[in-house]
Amino acid sequence: MVKIGITEKKDENFSEWYTQTVLKAELIDYSQVKGFIILREYGFSIWENIQSILDKEFKKDGTKNAYFPLLIPESLLNREADHFKGFTPEVFWVTKTGDSDIENKLAIRPTSETIAYESYAKWIKSWRDLPLKLNFWNSVLRAEIKDTKPFIRTSEFLWQEGHTVHETEEDAIQQVEFMLKLYKKFVNEYLAVPILTGKKSDKEKFVGADYTLTLEGIMPDGKALQMGTSHHLGQNFSKPFEISFLGKDEEQHFAWQTSWGVSWRLMGALIMTHGDDKGLILPPKIAPIQVVIIPIYYDDGKKNEILGVINDIVEKFDSNNIRSYVDSSEQHTPGWKFNQWEMKGVPIRIEIGPKDLENNSLVVVKRNSKDKKNISINENPVDQIVKELDIMQDELFETAKSKQSKMIYESNNYKKLCERLNKERGFVKVDWCGNRDCEDKVKDETGADIRLIEDENINSLCIVCEKNATNSVYFAKSY
Repeated sequence: MVKIGITEKKDENFSEWYTQTVLKAELIDYSQVKGFIILREYGFSIWENIQSILDKEFKKDGTKNAYFPLLIPESLLNREADHFKGFTPEVFWVTKTGDSDIENKLAIRPTSETIAYESYAKWIKSWRDLPLKLNFWNSVLRAEIKDTKPFIRTSEFLWQEGHTVHETEEDAIQQVEFMLKLYKKFVNEYLAVPILTGKKSDKEKFVGADYTLTLEGIMPDGKALQMGTSHHLGQNFSKPFEISFLGKDEEQHFAWQTSWGVSWRLMGALIMTHGDDKGLILPPKIAPIQVVIIPIYYDDGKKNEILGVINDIVEKFDSNNIRSYVDSSEQHTPGWKFNQWEMKGVPIRIEIGPKDLENNSLVVVKRNSKDKKNISINENPVDQIVKELDIMQDELFETAKSKQSKMIYESNNYKKLCERLNKERGFVKVDWCGNRDCEDKVKDETGADIRLIEDENINSLCIVCEKNATNSVYFAKSY
């Protein structure tokens, strides 16, 4: 007998639990090529919600959407040597058209800096053309040589990449910081996932950036997950790509640039953070279906009456922008439907049967707490459901925040730092001198990286070399 539900417990076999959840909740399927996944309609609808919300926020800041070609000539990539070197091991190449060899082989974009910035150089001539703020919703390909995991590590992934050009460095810095705050607000308020923010070390920053700001989450298995980045590119790309402008002083200047992005890793983070042994738990603000309504009838006597009440409720939901779905299919029992929609993470389930009809009530079940209550049909169920959705959104964030706090430690002893990173995982906050050798030593002995640097001046000693420390940093093993 094949079990259709999740057969692994989240706390006992996290990796297999995750794989089963994304497959059985019908978010994805595997393709025939390793490292590539099919995003099914339910999974894609979550991504569409993420995209829609972020897109509105980008446009409020004056960013417009554009699209650039998928293929990039090798000669163009070579114009920015450091950037090209950074992605060389991961690039997919097109070397033929039909049976004919291509003289200048083409890279399938690992990111869009090179192809976009060639055009930026043509479009920007004067300070009047600035700032230029463009965003691309697309997919990129990077040959994933590590273990693949849906949404977390795949050779192709959906994302957005913003690329802005500014007149002054101050303007660019403000853009980098603004995007970090925007991402953090979205992840906290919509995905209900708590995160830490800070700066990457020079070793971990984006290749070609002056510095990188990052959003880091800690997943239930104790591994860190980079959930978004915002890069100050300085003039590192404007100079090789000759993105310059005539300034107000009638002198020629190289522009200042930023880039920033999040990917469908956000989906992986919310699955890992909120899911339980039954499957997904989706935060109401991002869930494609916020309320599933299941009519219960055993003969045709009450069927039409029950469905009539449901239609009235759905109309009220629609007029109040509550995303609902009525599962009136007759090939499955109500119990089967309960389990199926629990696995798919729908925040609220409403049941209505003959007895409920007699009592003018609905049975309401919350996915996260399993709480069940009766609400009156006559007392505006819309207001009551909106209230429950808001409560659940807050509950998910507070629960996740509490769990996160239990996986953040502090240490001032190098031996204990290594023991914790090797055995228990999680974030470990320590003081660091800023020296690459000390960073590498922790990596060599534990496999952990500096996930982020806190921007603070401290009066302490480096946990590795015991020389004067410059910052507090968080080490963790990561995906």
